[in-house]
Amino acid sequence: MSQHIIIADDHPLFRAALRQAVSQAVPDAEVAEVESIKALQAAVEQKPDADLVLLDLNMPGAHGFSGLVFLRGQYPGLPVVVVSGSEDLQVMRRSIDYGASGFIPKSAPLPEITDAIQAVLEGDMWLPEGVAEKLEQTQAESTDFSEKLASLTPQQFRVLGMLAEGMLNKQIAYDLDVSEATIKAHITAVFRKLGVRNRTQAVIAIQQMELDPSETSLSG
Repeated sequence: MSQHIIIADDHPLFRAALRQAVSQAVPDAEVAEVESIKALQAAVEQKPDADLVLLDLNMPGAHGFSGLVFLRGQYPGLPVVVVSGSEDLQVMRRSIDYGASGFIPKSAPLPEITDAIQAVLEGDMWLPEGVAEKLEQTQAESTDFSEKLASLTPQQFRVLGMLAEGMLNKQIAYDLDVSEATIKAHITAVFRKLGVRNRTQAVIAIQQMELDPSETSLSG
């Protein structure tokens, strides 16, 4: 059976580069391309037994590491490799702490990206040369909130993302094609799981997943 790989990145040129690397690593792979967290969720729900997700941290609907944490919580058997324009050690450290199977800088040459994909598909973790040693010296990220975030259902995660974007209950209900009462029930469940009391606290909580401001300019 051919392997199924999902490329999640909102830059068409880089998606093309990743597709090329995938075709070199696994010539007969089935490849799905998505450019938002919403589309990624749909792709994974359609193919929960996919073999690998290549995940850009900065996509429409993403809040830093929230997409990674969600995938690890809902699909623990699905390897996720973070692909990022940031080469900051703290971003790499947090990616690994939150369950990524590897970290590929976007500056990496094509043969290196190909090697990384092959390594992860074979069950190994992959980091750029020399990075593993440096990460051992950086402080581990507290994962208490990430565990709470990982406990959200796919629909609750969608609702939280929309809350973070400032959408009203009726707008969220319209977008998800459900009643406002259903959205209120989801929001109540989200607040309970995250240990917050209102929208403001929920938004502040998910901002913990954001990349640091100094790093966002490098990511993409």
